[in-house]
Amino acid sequence: MDCARLRATPYTGSDGEPATIWTAQVGPDDMDGTVSAAAHLFQACVRKTADLRVTVVGKRVFCVRIDSDLLDWRQDYDRLSYTVIEPPPGLADACLAYLGEFGLSFGAFDFALTGDGTPVFLECNPNGQWGWLEDATGLPIAAAIADLLLEDST
Repeated sequence: MDCARLRATPYTGSDGEPATIWTAQVGPDDMDGTVSAAAHLFQACVRKTADLRVTVVGKRVFCVRIDSDLLDWRQDYDRLSYTVIEPPPGLADACLAYLGEFGLSFGAFDFALTGDGTPVFLECNPNGQWGWLEDATGLPIAAAIADLLLEDST
């Protein structure tokens, strides 16, 4: 059987360097015919007070509150502050159930936290970044991954 080679073309800016597309607020006037040329993800604007990154490794749940005044906190890591917190009631179980439905052992969940403390689901990254959170907070995420790998290999 012949298979075509997978080809990926990274997004680059006008200078030819790799670029990132940040989350941005858009309205109806920003839409034109070009929006149909590619897949997009649109969601309602959430008035947030902070973000939560919930990293799940096996059955271990690590929850970090990320405080920032940015719409997309990935734009400037130096402007962020981190607080290790307990997940809001029911959130850990919901994340574990989500991973269970997809047969996953790891997930990096992103939530916006509203003024009344309600977490609003944004996404789950099945290969999400976690090292920067471990560096900033001391959470033992790498050790949890190692434990999970050792557990699965026996």
